[in-house]
Amino acid sequence: MKLKRLWLKNYRNCKSVELKFPNKKTLIIGKNAQGKTNILESIFFLSDLKSPRTSTISDLINFNADKFEISADIEKNDTEIELDYTYTTEKKKELKINKVKSTKKNFKSVITTVLFSTKDMLLLRGTPEDRRTWLDRAISQIYPAYDERLSKYDKIRIQKNNLLKQDVVDNDLYDIYNEQLIITGSNIIFLRKKFLKEIEEIAKTKHRSISKRENISMEYTCPESSIENISVYLRQMLEERRSEEFARKQSCVGPHRDDIEFKINNNDATKFASQGQQRTLVLSLKLSELEIIKNKTGYYPILLLDDVLAELDDFRQNYLLKSIDNNTQTIITSVDTLLFEQEFLKDVTIYNIENGNIRSEL
Repeated sequence: MKLKRLWLKNYRNCKSVELKFPNKKTLIIGKNAQGKTNILESIFFLSDLKSPRTSTISDLINFNADKFEISADIEKNDTEIELDYTYTTEKKKELKINKVKSTKKNFKSVITTVLFSTKDMLLLRGTPEDRRTWLDRAISQIYPAYDERLSKYDKIRIQKNNLLKQDVVDNDLYDIYNEQLIITGSNIIFLRKKFLKEIEEIAKTKHRSISKRENISMEYTCPESSIENISVYLRQMLEERRSEEFARKQSCVGPHRDDIEFKINNNDATKFASQGQQRTLVLSLKLSELEIIKNKTGYYPILLLDDVLAELDDFRQNYLLKSIDNNTQTIITSVDTLLFEQEFLKDVTIYNIENGNIRSEL
């Protein structure tokens, strides 16, 4: 799988930008706030139909425009695929594959990406929601139906919350919603724990190759592993916190409240790990994400590195760049080329961006 061309119109500050990707590695150079991240964000958007930076899609429209457009040419299985996405200020969207209208599910299945940005450096010290978002996004790249399960769960949860906000709560309906949440939630938790176990095995090896002696582990909120036991656990927790849910008028139990605990040598990494240790762990996770997607789908995802090299020391920079498989298309943003060795810059397409415009191809 390879991204061959990207065209943006009125996407944030990129009023009209076209990039071609003849080589496996592309470097986009520019000062801060010039549009580097916007380009990577748009590629990520094609694979997820969400932005990693905002939950409001209309924020992506240039201030002086009434819509934004993204067009991309993809090569997959020796087949040329064109993706086109349009979103207007009236919240109307149009998705096309090879000029034919497409569903979200089919559109998202064309390309997969792994984004590694400075925001990911906060994965450990961020909120539980940050960690759930990372986990859910990684799983959905491998299991497309996972998104549908999340959506179904959220709809039931919202209905239950609306019920709890009423002056008089129908207890029978409350129990029905709980049973539905148990069924859907158990499935979500099962897949989350399954994925964590798989990525943990890969990440352990990568982390140890950087740190030499440290061992990492990951623990999910729910202690159970089988769907049957997870269901029993959720039912028990819902019963124990029933009065709390009525008092707070919201659902307090389920995968929407769960968290992941990362450990280094059995110590909580969020509390006891140094900044360097935390960055090593996140780096290991991202490289493992690449590998697990390739193992599960048969395709190398597109790797998007957004200004992360400046956040890493020389050793971790070199490890990251040397760990990238030659078959992995990699698009990197940076303020300059000083962080890269001349050997790495061979056969690299280099663009310079200023104020949302590609000024030159070096």
